Amino acid sequence: MIRILLCIVLFGIAGVGLAQDAPDALVRNTTQEVLGIIKQDKDIRAGDSKKVLDLVESKVLPHFNFTRMTQLAVGRPWRDASAAQQQNLVTEFRTLLVRTYSTALELYKNQTIEVKPLVAQPADTEVTVRTVINQPGGQPIPMDYRMEKTDKGWKVYDVAIENVSIVTNYRSQFAAEVQRGGIDGLIKTLRDKNVQLASRSGDKK
Repeated sequence: MIRILLCIVLFGIAGVGLAQDAPDALVRNTTQEVLGIIKQDKDIRAGDSKKVLDLVESKVLPHFNFTRMTQLAVGRPWRDASAAQQQNLVTEFRTLLVRTYSTALELYKNQTIEVKPLVAQPADTEVTVRTVINQPGGQPIPMDYRMEKTDKGWKVYDVAIENVSIVTNYRSQFAAEVQRGGIDGLIKTLRDKNVQLASRSGDKK
């Protein structure tokens, strides 16, 4: 899971003005941008948790559809949740991913990402951008970004690394929590996890 999140971070930090790019161009451009930022920012490389959180919040999140990600991760129980419960789920899941992304930044060790040619039709509103992570001294890692076209540009709603989907990974965990304590139980579990992660990083949620 941490490797998946590192891949998301490497993609997610983008400059202003790229939101309307073609999906493969967006991935390629943002990858170049993020690698440059990480290499040049000594505070991030040193593990400055506040700066890392601010970076993720301002640069990564705009490229993700967290509502759809949460809906897919929760699965069937999402339809039975109230509007307030759905909003709480999105908020807590988003916070969980932000804090985990921030931890994943520490794993950056000069990886590079190769973006494969996009296989899609001009009218497609959902595509898969395939990439390969090349890491010094290690085997290449295949990674796919599942993206949808919105009125605000292309957004990521799932990521798969070595054919393992982040949404599917969380779905099994969430299903077990819902079975034990219902939707409110899942919300509480996510909230408790976020508090735990916040205390580890020395900041408050």
